[in-house]
Amino acid sequence: MAQRRTDLAVESHQLWREGAGDAASLPGVRAQEEDREGFPITTVTITSPEAAQALGKPQGTYVTLELDGLLRREENAFQRAVGAVAASLRPLLPETGPALVVGLGNRAVTPDLIGPLAVDHLLVTRHLVEQVPEHFGDLRPVAAAAPGVLASTGMESSLVAQALAQRLKPSCVVAVDALASRSLDRLCRTVQLSDVGVIPGSGVGNHRSALDRESLGVPVFTVGVPTVVDGATLALDLLERAGRPEPDRTDLSGGGDFFVTPREVDQRVADLGKVLGYAVSIALNPSLSVDELTMLLE
Repeated sequence: MAQRRTDLAVESHQLWREGAGDAASLPGVRAQEEDREGFPITTVTITSPEAAQALGKPQGTYVTLELDGLLRREENAFQRAVGAVAASLRPLLPETGPALVVGLGNRAVTPDLIGPLAVDHLLVTRHLVEQVPEHFGDLRPVAAAAPGVLASTGMESSLVAQALAQRLKPSCVVAVDALASRSLDRLCRTVQLSDVGVIPGSGVGNHRSALDRESLGVPVFTVGVPTVVDGATLALDLLERAGRPEPDRTDLSGGGDFFVTPREVDQRVADLGKVLGYAVSIALNPSLSVDELTMLLE
């Protein structure tokens, strides 16, 4: 089977099973399905180096939420999506200690805007806890940054995150970033949470320095949304759906230089950026409600 590009562990596991046979199981991988707030959730846990190599993903936990109801504007979909993402992220995070949230991405490129938009909708509390402890002392200190991209700042995102982590000494870093999927069906409707850090730009093959425990000195958790699929992967996926013979990926030369995104990407990214900002806020400060966040932020 020709290789397909994806940042989603659930898709990597699916692709492995397609190659090995749907009934096959991979030692060192556990997959569990559940439902939260009406949204399907799949948790893939990779526990061995062999499984990590087979799936092309680091060892760790990957939680994937399908937020189709948000796209369909179902009743209370925003509140339910925020609750589902927050409740899924909270168990991964340290229970206490200050946190740093880093919104990765380029504000000038809509499919790469998820990270900065999430920071725009995040409740930052570090200054409030320090300056007005009588009113905000019960909140967890949260700082945030959207460091931009190398082409516009001259600095790697990881360099900015390292400097902030050294100065602020957070208990953890939460990185929000755009990802790549192997399927159009997951674009701008799926959220992946993980505890393994992130390599900015990896979704579009523009690999930068990693943000992980090794580089920052603290645990790094990733919240990501697939917003693009590369051309070669899309061609392979469409041929498979049509029941056509699959070519070798080398026959699709140049396809990996093009990326496809939904026509309504502007609205979808705006919706998901707000969901993630609210969800990360509540995961870090679970005493807050969506209504309270709306009052504080808007």
